[in-house]
Amino acid sequence: MTKNISILGSTGSIGVQTIEVARNLGLRVLGLTANRNIDLLEKQAREFKPRIVAVMDEDLAAELSRRLKGLDTEVCSGLDGMSRAATIDEVDTVVVSVVGTAGLIPTLRAIRKGKKIALANKETLVAAGSIVMAEAQKYNAEIIPVDSEHSAIFQCLTGSGREVSKIILTASGGPFRGRKKEDLEDVTFAEALKHPNWKMGSKISIDSSTLMNKGLEVIEAKWLFGLSLDQIQVVIHPQSIIHSAVEYIDGSIIAQLSSTDMRLPIQFAFTYPERVNNNYPKLNFFEIGRLTFERPDYDTFSCLRLAFDAAKIGGTMPAVMNAANEVAVSLFMEERIRFLDIPGLIEEVMEKHTVNTDPTLDDILKADSWAREMAEEIVSSRSVKFLGYCLMSH
Repeated sequence: MTKNISILGSTGSIGVQTIEVARNLGLRVLGLTANRNIDLLEKQAREFKPRIVAVMDEDLAAELSRRLKGLDTEVCSGLDGMSRAATIDEVDTVVVSVVGTAGLIPTLRAIRKGKKIALANKETLVAAGSIVMAEAQKYNAEIIPVDSEHSAIFQCLTGSGREVSKIILTASGGPFRGRKKEDLEDVTFAEALKHPNWKMGSKISIDSSTLMNKGLEVIEAKWLFGLSLDQIQVVIHPQSIIHSAVEYIDGSIIAQLSSTDMRLPIQFAFTYPERVNNNYPKLNFFEIGRLTFERPDYDTFSCLRLAFDAAKIGGTMPAVMNAANEVAVSLFMEERIRFLDIPGLIEEVMEKHTVNTDPTLDDILKADSWAREMAEEIVSSRSVKFLGYCLMSH
């Protein structure tokens, strides 16, 4: 069982819940990192007295250092600071819960130190799955998924051989399940944030509303479990009770069910292969009533199709697709593009990309940077606003 941890992204939704789990299990928190929220990071540092804390911004790091004066904690900044928190000698498990490809380099550095990775960051494997998994094998670093769906699959596979026929990734369908494109023309940022079942950060909430989140999970599952895309099926399951399932070659299906509480997969990542008691809400079958399932609407929610396309093409394309999505989501949050423009922008960036089929890590990072610049360039080149682009062009 895990004893000492570092949390990359400790002030985000998953990070805060990880703090709660760590407190409940009595774990030592030796490293904490955040993007900009130094107020919460300061409170966490004062509670756990970690060896290292880090924030991305150098000025904020200086301010945090002043606040923590007298505490035996080193304050660092930037990507190197995050990497230092991820590679503390005594740490046995690193929780990667930062948003986007910012988690890639620190994750790789932690892997090269042989750390166990509790992975709550999809983009790391989406952008560089082949490299990350090869490094994990080389350095004997275990990767335990924290996403509820991938944790479910991991649990269903525990103790089994390789007699898997396919995995079934469940999706709630997000806040706009059942709607068609014409119903989504005037969707607002606030509406897209209203996930029916989960409380999550802004970026993942928007990804869930477009079903891009499920597309990222498809690519992540491909690498985590060594499966072909043909062995991954997405099923809309509005109740979010079955978190995912595995179908075996004899037709048997094993599913993992629990309440919609991210503390459960977080705890399992720390205690695996054991299970320990907690006071979290338990599932009540009589209250559930029924479970329903639907096929995904790939036309209305074309981000899911684009993710499958990127995975089939491979090479640098998943990194490009992911980077374009990160930019598109940010632009939507800034009200510079409409909800339906998100897949249109991603698709145009993908169409403009020349794929490198056998990329190095440097190639992937360059492709990521190129895609971000291209997405911004496309939007800036449109008249005043990009609004309505998706409907006009696609």
